Amino acid sequence: MSIGLLFSGQGAQSVGMGKSLCDNSAAAKAVYESADKALGWSISELSFNGPDTALTQTRVCQPALFVQGMAIVAALEEAGRLPEVGVALGLSLGELTALTYAGAFSLEDGLRTVAERGRLMQMACEATNGTMVSLIGGSVELVKELCAAHDVDMANLNCPGQIVISGDRDNCLKAAEAAKAGGAFKMVVPLNVAGAYHSRLMKSAAVEFDKFLAGIEVKTPRVPVFSNVTGGVHTSPESIRENLVKQVTSSVLWEDDMRGAASMGIGEYIECGPGKVLAGLAKRTDRALKVTSVSEWAELEALPVIA
Repeated sequence: MSIGLLFSGQGAQSVGMGKSLCDNSAAAKAVYESADKALGWSISELSFNGPDTALTQTRVCQPALFVQGMAIVAALEEAGRLPEVGVALGLSLGELTALTYAGAFSLEDGLRTVAERGRLMQMACEATNGTMVSLIGGSVELVKELCAAHDVDMANLNCPGQIVISGDRDNCLKAAEAAKAGGAFKMVVPLNVAGAYHSRLMKSAAVEFDKFLAGIEVKTPRVPVFSNVTGGVHTSPESIRENLVKQVTSSVLWEDDMRGAASMGIGEYIECGPGKVLAGLAKRTDRALKVTSVSEWAELEALPVIA
């Protein structure tokens, strides 16, 4: 039976991530060593030892999560604990990890692409005054009305009843107050983020990212990979480039991605990354889905060896 692989997005990072993998897996260690060499700075040092203030920077945490995701897969394969993979998907930057796992990018090109994406998005954050707010319990229609009224964007449709809005800080906070006052949402949570990801405020990053991707080789994935922008499977190298650029400013249709993967008959998944965020979203999307989260060696070792 095939499984799906899920790859984490920004915000899941934590100091110490990946260290136990490197201590116990030669394959994982090789991924980190290759990444340090390709980047020209030590992503392993910042991942393993922090400080947290450095690891949470957009230009650092995006490649850090990418590298850990690829190291987890390498360690799973080396240990004989990775079943046949039928689909791969990732949240936001995790989509690039999924595409690299599936062979659309080489490891080095995937890492370079994520690092450039993170650098450009950090620059866009610093040039704007944006934030994000999580809305729990309301409908998509209500959120659309709220966004229109306060000139902000829907950034993430994560699972039923959980939508994140993004945009100008003042507008987002006004939208949050309006959401609280209206009483239609169970929770309204302003997020502690550096900027307005997946909104029009990332336009400058998208423009430069488009130029960068034009020089990167992209191949057809060897397993289906879902697009955050369309909610469907990527169909060609051209669609991969196009949708990765759009993804910087577009809504992340994560609920659609998970439902699409489930419709392929994939009921079991391994979440490759820290925090168990994607496992929680999957459970709220479809309780029948089984997600096992693997971030460190102890979790990997708990998985059965495949005969």
